[in-house]
Amino acid sequence: MWKLGVSSKQNDVDEALMRDFAEAGVAAMELSPHWQRYDEVDYAKVRRLADGYGVELWSYHLQFYPIIDISVADPEVRKYSLDRLRGQMEKAADIGIKRLVIHPSKEPIADADRSEFMKRSKESLGVLANEAERLGAVLAVEDLPRTCLGHNSAEMKELLSADKRLRCCFDTNHIVGEAGQDFIRAIGERIITLHVSDYDFVDERHWLPGEGKVDWSALIAALGDVGYGGVWMYEVDFKPSATAKEGERVCADIAANAKRLFGAL
Repeated sequence: MWKLGVSSKQNDVDEALMRDFAEAGVAAMELSPHWQRYDEVDYAKVRRLADGYGVELWSYHLQFYPIIDISVADPEVRKYSLDRLRGQMEKAADIGIKRLVIHPSKEPIADADRSEFMKRSKESLGVLANEAERLGAVLAVEDLPRTCLGHNSAEMKELLSADKRLRCCFDTNHIVGEAGQDFIRAIGERIITLHVSDYDFVDERHWLPGEGKVDWSALIAALGDVGYGGVWMYEVDFKPSATAKEGERVCADIAANAKRLFGAL
């Protein structure tokens, strides 16, 4: 099966966290800083720790709303967003990260305004696709929940049409009104990375697989059918929160979940 990965999920990447990854047998990390603390990340330290503990820096989650919005109507805010994202992309690429995950919009978006938000987001994605290629990286557009752009496969296809170099990060707990396996088959080989978690089909929950309603057997089969070759990247909460169904977790709990999940197939 796929290599096991875990998102840092807004936790500081220090020696304790990286040791937790390595001791649990987690092979890969998505570097995902707290949305307010991107400027505090010590990228050289992250690279050094990853090398020391043998954890691959697989992907990087770019900053998002409310600080960043590539679909916003205000041209000054949009320029600010693009400038910040370019800087973050460069820092991630400097430490060898090749997959850059991006949110295509903010929320809420009214139905009447949706086409304008989509147009602006696609323009921004085209600009950032150029930057990613310059850095030797790939930009992966994440499907988002509720009224955000990209909440189903039809909208994801529209977003990806902005540039042939764009790819998709499939978040398993963000889909609205569509089964995950159907989304996978619609987007196909343009899915290059995942955010794995479970939910109740009402809103994102970031629960461990098995705690919600996702048909994991069908979803995994669909990934195999489209030839997904990336990492099985969990994006779940480590600490007690409104979305952590069983409270605080460590990487060993997540690794055990993966073992149960794939052992049951």
